[in-house]
Amino acid sequence: MRTSERTPLMSVLLEGPAHSGKTAIAAKMAVESGFPFVRMISADEMIGYSDISKCQAIHRAFMDSYKSPLSLIFIDDIERIIDYVSIGPRFSNTVLQTLLVLLKKIPPDDGRRLLVVGTTSVPHLLEDLGLSQAFSVGLHVGLLDQPEWIKTVLKESANVTDTDAGSIANAIVNPIGIKQLLMVAEMASHDPDQKGKQSGANSVDTNVFLECLHNVGY
Repeated sequence: MRTSERTPLMSVLLEGPAHSGKTAIAAKMAVESGFPFVRMISADEMIGYSDISKCQAIHRAFMDSYKSPLSLIFIDDIERIIDYVSIGPRFSNTVLQTLLVLLKKIPPDDGRRLLVVGTTSVPHLLEDLGLSQAFSVGLHVGLLDQPEWIKTVLKESANVTDTDAGSIANAIVNPIGIKQLLMVAEMASHDPDQKGKQSGANSVDTNVFLECLHNVGY
């Protein structure tokens, strides 16, 4: 987007199960983009909003982005923004139509470029509503299901020793989300049973980690 002269609008949909790291990827992309305009649209900031108020807030974010030469809009948990309820199913058609229009609207002024990143945990819904097709690119963000991936995450992001990371990775038999993995590592590193462990303050005992993992319902 920074160098392209032929692509004034690019949109990317990150889809995958809960806790797989979609929001973290999008947030890191936004922080490291260096774009002068970055705006996040989330359901959390729209609690209590009517459908019209939501549409106005979304529209305002896009209008503001058109004023900058490089802009990034991050739409988190799209299903929550459109008020999707699985029983029914029900959703806000007003908000849906607003997103469908804006996701395809090219910045009106020459030299303006906009990158839109959306996340969802229910890609089949967005597919049925025609929203997936409004994005230029769709990328799947999966759970960690390879021991080497789990080991790498624990070493790089949780400061777990190579030995402990390997033991934990080999002990986890089912796929796990990176968010849940790091949360459990944090819990295990502060467990009272860790006191006195000689391999380092950030080391995590395999048995303690698995106990914490069990406690969070994995």
